[in-house]
Amino acid sequence: MSRSLSFSLKPEPNSKVDPKSLRQWVVAFCIIRFDLEQGQLIEDCYPPNCLTQDEELEVAFSSFPDSVSQHHNRSSIHDSIFFFRIRRQKGSEIHEVDNSEVPPGVLRKVKTSGNGKGSRYLYGFVFNRQRHDERLKRGGEQKSVVILSHNPYSSVFKPLLQIMGPLYFDIGRKALDYIAAYVSLWPVPVPGQLMDLPIGNASLKVNLPPAHSLPLDGGVLFEESSSSMAPLLPTNQSVPQGLFHDSDLFGTFRGLMLQLWVLWELLLIGEPVLIIAPTPPQCCEAVAGLVSLVAPLLCSVDFRPYFTIHDPEFAQLNSLKEGDSFPPMVLGVTNLFFLKALRDIPHVVSVGSPAPNSSRLAPAPRASTGLLPARLEGFSFQRLSTLKKFSPSSLLSAVKLRRDGPLCLMTEHKEAIWSTYAAITKPDTSILNRLIDAGMSPTVEESMSVVNNEILRRHFLELTTNFLAPFGPYFRVTTPSEGSSPFVDPPPLPAFSADEFIESLSARGPGKFLSKRMRSNWLDLYKRFLIGHNFRPWFQRRRAVAEHEQIRLWRQARMNADIQPFISRMSELELVDSFNAIERHLQGELQAMDLAISLLFTFTISFNRLLQQTGSANEDLGTTCQKLKGDLQAMFSVLPKDTQQLLLMNTQRAGLLQGSNEQTRPHV
Repeated sequence: MSRSLSFSLKPEPNSKVDPKSLRQWVVAFCIIRFDLEQGQLIEDCYPPNCLTQDEELEVAFSSFPDSVSQHHNRSSIHDSIFFFRIRRQKGSEIHEVDNSEVPPGVLRKVKTSGNGKGSRYLYGFVFNRQRHDERLKRGGEQKSVVILSHNPYSSVFKPLLQIMGPLYFDIGRKALDYIAAYVSLWPVPVPGQLMDLPIGNASLKVNLPPAHSLPLDGGVLFEESSSSMAPLLPTNQSVPQGLFHDSDLFGTFRGLMLQLWVLWELLLIGEPVLIIAPTPPQCCEAVAGLVSLVAPLLCSVDFRPYFTIHDPEFAQLNSLKEGDSFPPMVLGVTNLFFLKALRDIPHVVSVGSPAPNSSRLAPAPRASTGLLPARLEGFSFQRLSTLKKFSPSSLLSAVKLRRDGPLCLMTEHKEAIWSTYAAITKPDTSILNRLIDAGMSPTVEESMSVVNNEILRRHFLELTTNFLAPFGPYFRVTTPSEGSSPFVDPPPLPAFSADEFIESLSARGPGKFLSKRMRSNWLDLYKRFLIGHNFRPWFQRRRAVAEHEQIRLWRQARMNADIQPFISRMSELELVDSFNAIERHLQGELQAMDLAISLLFTFTISFNRLLQQTGSANEDLGTTCQKLKGDLQAMFSVLPKDTQQLLLMNTQRAGLLQGSNEQTRPHV
């Protein structure tokens, strides 16, 4: 979506900005100017005082290209959109809640800091304008409009910047107030849902990434569906299954199409990758595309769409000695200095094309950088026919490229991959043959790129889903069988052992889908995945969701079951065991009620809205407690007198059996 002449801010929002509503989407709006004497300066920040001094510096340095392209026009304006990801300063607090204390639908992770600094990372979405004018000092100037958020909602903030960026350069500081007022009126973000977000006389209709793809460090989380862990492909392909569903896979990696399966494996097992491109939009699009390849897997590798030498972590990476292993990171860079500073990084990927008249030399057959609407930097395309051609000269070029290594990019930009990793997954030629070669018409190519992206994304979604399918039994929930008592504790999920998993998988085989696409050493990919950076966070998260779903199903079964028929069939020992189980369930519900009330005061919103945000508006904690209390009393009444007296010696238990209804009703 681009800002056009028909765009208007009227009707203007009549209410003041609600800081808490704004923070659900945005941390801050910043205007950053490049000063010739002092460097990058934050000229304006709304709301003020939401960043530390170090964070301000890091945001400022990350909001400009490493170098300004040298255009020969006497006067020209060049806009670009890109984004970065930086680590937030320490000292923020996140209060974690034990899943066992929280019934289905209640938040399991809560921000306790009022300024929302619970997230480990901050995303910055940048609209950068470079104005070249020989009459100005040093021949030009540049300024950036930046949206800071804890959420990687590129599908929201990129189109928003296409409105906000030009608007700021039209009307100045008022643009921040207008946009902030509209954003504060937006509904609460619901991961995995289509959102209708009004802005002026326009509306952004965007799909947010699903909850299972969002990091656990972002403060408030929404209820995750157990269906997100099932090894099934979604029927609706427009619904994102991971982060950066809007990234241009085809346009970004068109010159490296045969290498996409290598890149998929590298990210799957959590290998460090350096991506270098001529411009920030190209490198951040490449990083986003790479992260999107492994959907629906939760990507736990630290990814930096646009990484600069000013990032505090660069000093740590630069100090690694020979033989030290790189941390699992995907770094997108434009500064060629990284090729020397991080020369030992095991995997280097070069993408994109230099802009016309830039200081970098472009290879002869490569097309120049194209333009998206609103003069945004995009990606050029190369004919797919090059994928199907082979010649001795191309083989010699590939050998020379491998021999020269990534440092050859210092003199000439080329799209290539340097890695010693031997891929296990074979490129799927049937997928490559389905891709549409639209020729060189920018309009046709842009529409065909959408089709090609859908083909590629569905294939890698299917590939990842089938790869993760063998883990499905470890997330399988059970419900009370017909005639069995739901008043006992549910059985635990199957225990996981890496050795037993590999042994069992080796005996079963990879399945029909993977066996056609992987080489005979396919089991090695699973072994690398198990020790990689992505497996444990993903597996633990899936287990937590499965356990949560099992608790919900058994809780629902207890609510619907009449306890009397079960009592008549129980022995004395079973009665005591069931009594103890119901008591634990009741105490858990009461603790959850206390938690819900504390959340109410933490967020200063109504109790009903809190429950609605977490998908539990129809669940009444008080009714559940009343039902369990009645079941507990019914179980207690049939126990022998001596057992009753023994149980009543516990004062807390006696209170549960004899207390009034007020003890199980929330007061809001």
